[in-house]
Amino acid sequence: MIEHVALFKLKPGVDADKIEWMTRQTRIQLLKIPCVLGLRCGHRIDSGAEWAFFLTVELESEEKLRIFLNAPQRARFADKVLVPNTTEKLELNFQTEPGGDPLLA
Repeated sequence: MIEHVALFKLKPGVDADKIEWMTRQTRIQLLKIPCVLGLRCGHRIDSGAEWAFFLTVELESEEKLRIFLNAPQRARFADKVLVPNTTEKLELNFQTEPGGDPLLA
């Protein structure tokens, strides 16, 4: 299994209502992508944390990760929800099951 993790910094002026909307839209739009097995998203609870919004997507394999990353639904979601409300992102991908060489890069 693969876990895709994305952290986002918010633009100034993004308030609690907008973050709530972003959370709902993340769930509504990304769960429509067939290869997505699970999804979590939310906002920081530590006001000092610079990464204010996150999402994680669970996928079956690296092949499914590539499909997800290139899905038109993901691009539309990013254009409608993320780009207007965030300034920076950090994306990481993790293997969540034992096996393989963990030092391969």
